[in-house]
Amino acid sequence: MQYMKKYIKNIVPATFMMLALGATSCIGDLDVDPIDPNIDTNVDLNGLFNKCYANMALAGNGGANGDCDIDGLDGGTTGFIRQLFNSNELTTDEAICGWGDEGVASFCYNTYNASHPMLNGFYARLTTGITYCNQYLAMAGDTDATMSAEIRFVRALHYFLLMDGWGNIPFTLEPMTKPEQRSRAQMYEWLEQELIGIESALSEAKAKKSTDAGYGRVDKAACWLLLSRLYLNSEIYTGTAQWQKAKEYADKVIKSSYRLNTVGKGGWTAYQMLFMGDNGETDAAYEALLPLLQDGLTTTSWGTSLFLIAGCFDGEMHANPNDLTATNGVSAQNWGGNRARPDLIRKFFPQNDAPELPSYDMYVAAKDDRALFDGVGRTLNNEDVSTFKSGYAIAKFTNFKTDGSAGHDATFADTDYFLLRVAEAYLTFAEADARLNGGNTTSEGTQAVNSIRSRAHASTRTNAYSLDDICDEWSREFYFEGRRRMDLIRFNRYGGNNNYTWQWKGGSYEGRSFDAHLNIFAIPTNELTANSNLTQNPGY
Repeated sequence: MQYMKKYIKNIVPATFMMLALGATSCIGDLDVDPIDPNIDTNVDLNGLFNKCYANMALAGNGGANGDCDIDGLDGGTTGFIRQLFNSNELTTDEAICGWGDEGVASFCYNTYNASHPMLNGFYARLTTGITYCNQYLAMAGDTDATMSAEIRFVRALHYFLLMDGWGNIPFTLEPMTKPEQRSRAQMYEWLEQELIGIESALSEAKAKKSTDAGYGRVDKAACWLLLSRLYLNSEIYTGTAQWQKAKEYADKVIKSSYRLNTVGKGGWTAYQMLFMGDNGETDAAYEALLPLLQDGLTTTSWGTSLFLIAGCFDGEMHANPNDLTATNGVSAQNWGGNRARPDLIRKFFPQNDAPELPSYDMYVAAKDDRALFDGVGRTLNNEDVSTFKSGYAIAKFTNFKTDGSAGHDATFADTDYFLLRVAEAYLTFAEADARLNGGNTTSEGTQAVNSIRSRAHASTRTNAYSLDDICDEWSREFYFEGRRRMDLIRFNRYGGNNNYTWQWKGGSYEGRSFDAHLNIFAIPTNELTANSNLTQNPGY
């Protein structure tokens, strides 16, 4: 079946998502309560299947300017990718933002608490997604084994992100049932069993483009990658390391038909192609184990790819080497907010000598295709957080296409967001290999890192990579992709007394440590009020 192709590329969202499950207002119960009492109560099961995926890509049934699925919150506050980015990037050594939106500053300065509006929105988005999955499985779980396995994976992914962020979380597999609170260790055990249990029912691991059946739907490779991520962080979640399992499941992905994109096109590098408007149509798609599909006409959103494009650009940036007057591939969407902390730039320019160049010259100077920064008229340091030019800009995400054609719409992006991509497997393999071997890679771990660096035309080595090297490599490869906080915690470089600081860490320009309880977010106050089964995380 090709439900996901149909869902994203060919049908207006309001048509395929007119469900009885249109919105949640009691997310503390993982319950669903339609905002519109006149909505049709005959649920379209194919539509609900699509909705489980769409929760990660769209704010609600009406597109960017329609109602949000979550009652009382707007689409920007609850956007899945927008808040994945804010909570895992603005809180780290990679990103900073000077917008006055409530909650942005407390992300940037690591002062978030139980009333944080954006964390509450992200929590609501995740619990809402779990609700949709529970509802589908209750109504159609016996209809199609593969489709049910996919929805169980999507639910597991939501639970993983909830556990990673909030630790001790509400859990239920039944709709209309008040969840009990489970510890991280309990959630880890359930996630491991669930992912292993659904593997055999998922489609075979097969790399796809948007023209292929099943593009945008998970298969066995996505399951392997999430298992490898779970095992890589096992010591944080349970106190017991599982490096060998992390390595084994990462190796399954590496040996599948999914592959790193290594050949550029149309003057664009292979790495740039992963974040462009036709990434689903080029060979870049073969790297995506779970792309969140975007189309400028049919799946409009302020909180997915457009957020990462527009939020990182101002009107003076020009990121297209084939058109030095072009900005980012969308018209007049230059919001000028998110930009790099100097600590990220130094990952590419360790001598503190980053030049003031546009992005298409910057990566040449860095001798690394991933250094997609704009330094023209900017300062390296974030001396004035409220000023966009105080800090180098990021030109990683664009809506340009490799053949030079225009997007489907002038305002909204066609750029699919690669939520899971095969490069993660290479670095997971290398890190697990190093941790199993005294902190340095063996020859096979070294080759895994070299594969990532070779794609970027960066230098490689024959000797081992250390864990410090790999921590930096995670940043070089995945900056601004919504995972840095997790990696810093695993390397003991986030909360607590450690020797790793970055500019504005803990609210100090020079950087200072903050308490380790901030490694886990606070359960939102309104959730504690709604569900007596929940207790607050320590320290809040």
